[in-house]
Amino acid sequence: MLEIANLEVVYNDVVLVLRGLSIEVRNGQIVALLGANGAGKTTTLRAITGLLDVHEGDITKGSITFEGERINGKDASTIVRSGISQVMEGRRVFAEMSVDDNLRTGAVTNTNSANVKAAYDRVMGLFPAIATRRKDSAGYLSGGEQQMLAIGRALMADPKLLILDEPSLGLAPMLVQQIRDIVVDINKQGTDVLLIEQNANMALSIADFGYIMETGKVVMDGDPQKLLKDEDVQEFYLGLHGEGGERKSFRAVKHYKRRKRWLS
Repeated sequence: MLEIANLEVVYNDVVLVLRGLSIEVRNGQIVALLGANGAGKTTTLRAITGLLDVHEGDITKGSITFEGERINGKDASTIVRSGISQVMEGRRVFAEMSVDDNLRTGAVTNTNSANVKAAYDRVMGLFPAIATRRKDSAGYLSGGEQQMLAIGRALMADPKLLILDEPSLGLAPMLVQQIRDIVVDINKQGTDVLLIEQNANMALSIADFGYIMETGKVVMDGDPQKLLKDEDVQEFYLGLHGEGGERKSFRAVKHYKRRKRWLS
């Protein structure tokens, strides 16, 4: 479905952010892409969706193909029309507009009225919490409801691949569980998912394959359950260290970066 091969991205002709990144999303999969702040996850999203130029970024090496067709170099609207939708970090709903109007903005590339209706019905079925608030201003929704609206808006384009950037960010654990279950349902309905996250537990619990990024490249990949059992993943992402899975603070596990085990 999606293949990124040896990708390099430079900002402002100076800062090298992605350093030979290679990942893929196969048909039917949920793929998790994990990494701390600054690892290059959001740059990867921008490269896929054609938004690098907005941020003074350029692809200097490598390729991105979607369903066998090279898409790097294409503009964002063309990429959306090819079947890729994204939900940006921070939700970014149109606060003054109603729920329904927010959803309509997501359907701007979906020109078939029957498909738009089917997509709308799908969103209402997936998100009963916002189905009852269709006429309310999006700004009055809770954080969890706004995240549901943002995902629903992306689904209005009827994508083949949905990219989610930190969907659990800032949400209470119960809401994170709801978003997790919704992502699973979306995938079961036929939409592939690239899940960009810092929440390793949530992402790897539902993924078919996982990648871990550090300093702009993949340092570990494989079966999600094996990744969850890895000592470094537990220490850096889950805050567990030592026998019995003793939980330590993030500050206490910073020595991970000095060990450089993933980069050896």
